[in-house]
Amino acid sequence: MTRRNLYVLIAAGGSAALLLGAWGFQYLGGLPPCKMCIWQRYPHGAAVLIGGLALALPRNTLLPVLGALAAMTTAAIGVFHAGVEQKWWEGPSSCTSGDIGGLSTQELMDQIMSAPLVRCDDIPWEFLGLSMAGWNAAISAVLVMIWLAARRASD
Repeated sequence: MTRRNLYVLIAAGGSAALLLGAWGFQYLGGLPPCKMCIWQRYPHGAAVLIGGLALALPRNTLLPVLGALAAMTTAAIGVFHAGVEQKWWEGPSSCTSGDIGGLSTQELMDQIMSAPLVRCDDIPWEFLGLSMAGWNAAISAVLVMIWLAARRASD
């Protein structure tokens, strides 16, 4: 196996492992994902597919770059999501709670009734001070570097 293919296998396998972990938390651990959690999964799925294509087309130098972009996308969403969880900035109004101080009783009831089941600004699980979104961001940043190493090994 070439170095390039080994790097591709590790990077795509890392995305597959993160997806499996997310599904494990969801289906085995009983932690349903919020909207931004789901957003972070799509680029991992793309990276797995790109990895399969890159292994099938070992001379293609664009595919590792696309894998790196997919990993970078999910890392960026993870950073944004972790910031929302830490209340550093606001997330999408469709999955976070807003200030309720100035709301009438009817407006408050409307907000409660239209609220999503899982809020994006809650931290349902953390390890060593990082939430799942934070871990996704950190691991995905490493995957970006592995994808880029695969690209360099293609030369």
